[in-house]
Amino acid sequence: MFLTFREEVEEALLGALSSLDLPTDDLGIETPPEGVDAVLASSAAFRLAGEVGAPPPKVAADIAAEIDADDYDHIAAGVGQGPYVNFLPSDAYYEETVETAQDDEYGRLEPTGESVVVEHTSANPTGPVHVGRARNPITGDAIARILDFAGNDVERHYYVNDAGRQIAVFTWAYETFDEEDLPEPERERADYDLVRYYRKGNAYLEEADPEAVDEAETEIAAILRGLEEHDEATYERISEVVDTVLSGMRVTLDRLPAEFDEFVKETRFMFDGSTDDVVSRLKESEYAVYEDDAWQLDLSEFGFEKNLVFLRSDGTSLYITRDLAHHEWKLDNYDRAVTVVGEDHKLQTDQLAQTLEILGNDTDTLTAFHFSWVNLPEGGMSTRKGTGVDMDDLLDEAEKRAREEVESRMDDRIRDDDLTEADIDRIARQVGIGAVRYDIISKQPTKSITFEWERALDFEAQSAPYVQYVHARCCGILAEAGEVLRTSDMASGDEPRADGEIPSEIDPSVLDSEPERDLIEVIARFPHVIEEAAADLEPHAVATYTREFAETFNTFYRECPVLTAEDEEVRDARLALVAAAKHTIANALGVIGIEAPESM
Repeated sequence: MFLTFREEVEEALLGALSSLDLPTDDLGIETPPEGVDAVLASSAAFRLAGEVGAPPPKVAADIAAEIDADDYDHIAAGVGQGPYVNFLPSDAYYEETVETAQDDEYGRLEPTGESVVVEHTSANPTGPVHVGRARNPITGDAIARILDFAGNDVERHYYVNDAGRQIAVFTWAYETFDEEDLPEPERERADYDLVRYYRKGNAYLEEADPEAVDEAETEIAAILRGLEEHDEATYERISEVVDTVLSGMRVTLDRLPAEFDEFVKETRFMFDGSTDDVVSRLKESEYAVYEDDAWQLDLSEFGFEKNLVFLRSDGTSLYITRDLAHHEWKLDNYDRAVTVVGEDHKLQTDQLAQTLEILGNDTDTLTAFHFSWVNLPEGGMSTRKGTGVDMDDLLDEAEKRAREEVESRMDDRIRDDDLTEADIDRIARQVGIGAVRYDIISKQPTKSITFEWERALDFEAQSAPYVQYVHARCCGILAEAGEVLRTSDMASGDEPRADGEIPSEIDPSVLDSEPERDLIEVIARFPHVIEEAAADLEPHAVATYTREFAETFNTFYRECPVLTAEDEEVRDARLALVAAAKHTIANALGVIGIEAPESM
């Protein structure tokens, strides 16, 4: 309903400005300042004051005077207040919002017809997922969900680095060392099993005598050459390692959850000839130079101090060379491509975009989403040396702490009568993993995060449990109402309604108190939040919205009794409002990948 309201506000402003013979190129529609009782405001008077030769409050009053609310369904008034024209919604705005939000899919936007590929995570398959990179799968998954909910046809890709030196080292180490040379795995899972070989191999290359290292390096180089020469036997050797490690990594990613439609391997773009094609075209570029025994692009004309190396002297390609072929494939097959990548890759992504343009590609549909790191108070992490904090450890601890918190909040009656051990396990998982995701998503991506348990699992503050509890409370109210209403149905001889089914006929106009209107307004705004979060790629904006929603709902809950309302008409309307709130908060949490528990 907010989107419809905004359209009417645009129409009203265009009409008013036209009738005053004023420019209509910038309507200045925005959210009103804090404390202003309006849904939308226009700051156009600021822009027009100089042209009109009058102060902004006078211009705003003149614009408002030209607006007749009777011409619109959802505008109650356009009022000049200071330098703004503030727009108040009509009763129809509130009533239709309550009715519209009864849909389970409330907030989902109409299909755009656009295909979008979101590449995220893409961690090298060299061992378990660790906490330092947690922001990539969590934020990437949230971006994909938001874009999908905004009406796009979204595919989620994990780009697998299966052709670089790290993988060659891993393959050599896996084929060289025996089980008895290795420590016990930290978990009984494929990625934890094989990462021991990778760590052993790196330690050997650092510590062995030079002759032994030279021999190992010769074998590693042969693996890299085999891939460049499209040798199937070499591909099978590295695939055994890569696919086995990925199978374990996917277990961790599924816990988050981080969903993928396809795992796209970089060797694909070597074996199909597209990397060779990129190299050939780059060599013909006016920016190509051969220096320091390597083919490079001189990008100084575009503000880059460092050349881009795209082919080594031995004829082997680099990661970025293969990634150029990968991105050309994306640009050919999708209307838009979003890559979620760490801030340490910014130079590389900028160089990649410039090189794609040199190759003749239009990069306007290509977006790199950069994020900063997640830290723990304990300190830094390094997968290669084996000193990292694994994501599984973080998620295990999250579920453990969430279970303790949930149990501490349950009285004996609830524990004994209402919740089974399976229920408690489910809630602990939903709350614990939700807390990790929410704490990461809620921060602006450019800011680094130090994850703190006390903040993330605080049921009383701005955290996932605080928001999730709103959904559980809605479910509880509706379940309790079901018993009341079924009893009423049976007493009147009617067919008892299903569990959670609200009265079919309500009068939303009775929802006229300030807490009720405030809650309806925040519900109405949800599709707009999705629209803006998708346009700006800002999952943290959805998290912020859920906190505002929770605060608004809790005020409504405190001040507006539902089951003990003053009469049945008000009770039924408030039940409909609770149902609308339930759908809204469930979908808002869902688009950032957080489960909405039915009980807590």
